[in-house]
Amino acid sequence: MTSLHDQRLRIAAIDFLNPAPLMWDFEHVPHAANLATRYAIQRMLPSECAASLIAGTSDLGLIPIAALTPELAIVPGCTIASLDRVRSIQLIVRGTRPPKEIKTVAADTASRSSLAYANILFRKFVGNSPTFVPHIADPVAMLQSADAALLIGDPALLALEARDSIEEQVGPCQWFDIAHEWTTRTGLPWVAAVWAVRPEAVALPAQLIDDLNQSRIHGLGHIEELVAEWTPRLAVPPATIHYYLTQNIHYALDEPCIEAIRLFRSYAAEIDLLPALPQFNFI
Repeated sequence: MTSLHDQRLRIAAIDFLNPAPLMWDFEHVPHAANLATRYAIQRMLPSECAASLIAGTSDLGLIPIAALTPELAIVPGCTIASLDRVRSIQLIVRGTRPPKEIKTVAADTASRSSLAYANILFRKFVGNSPTFVPHIADPVAMLQSADAALLIGDPALLALEARDSIEEQVGPCQWFDIAHEWTTRTGLPWVAAVWAVRPEAVALPAQLIDDLNQSRIHGLGHIEELVAEWTPRLAVPPATIHYYLTQNIHYALDEPCIEAIRLFRSYAAEIDLLPALPQFNFI
């Protein structure tokens, strides 16, 4: 006989600051205990979420849009996006060289979408094809080994706070917010991730959609509590965390975000970066 535990949907979740509002109900009373009867949370990097989902070791994941496949279905309502500057995706260029002259980028590989956005910006809009070299998220070491560094997630937020210290060690740098560079050129939001699911694993789609969207709504209603929780975990001022969660990140998967995902995948296919994805599936 299958146990209740075995019937739970396995969630591949990201242990970064930006999805914290989306996960509110799963981690706080009064809803966490009830949701724990339906969902089992597994923490991993954004780049690992998609692999876990595709491999069938997870059923539901907050995955980079670069990792969407025809077999996966998008859950409506929730996203991690930005309408302008996101802060948590930074391209740091050593010295004063223009982006067209960058030859090497030391890249944090935590997110496939961010790597793809950087590639698109370079190859489609700048007319350059630098080499991206995987590197641990250490801005000083990255900039000592390459012309530029691509930092993603919490390491990018920390690097912005340590900007003066970093430049004291490697010299003056140019700091580019990848989301801002995208929105400036396309007029559309920058979208990082969406909830995606293996459709065959979901018995009650309406309940899943409601659970995830109610968690988002409740999380955005408890920003002060999230700031208090994350301030000891991240060496970033509380005011910066508050601004990040309320202004830098956009959490509603609306029509402009869906259009942005389509354009992103179209550009990525055009430069042979990702397979074409002409149609999206929604659960």
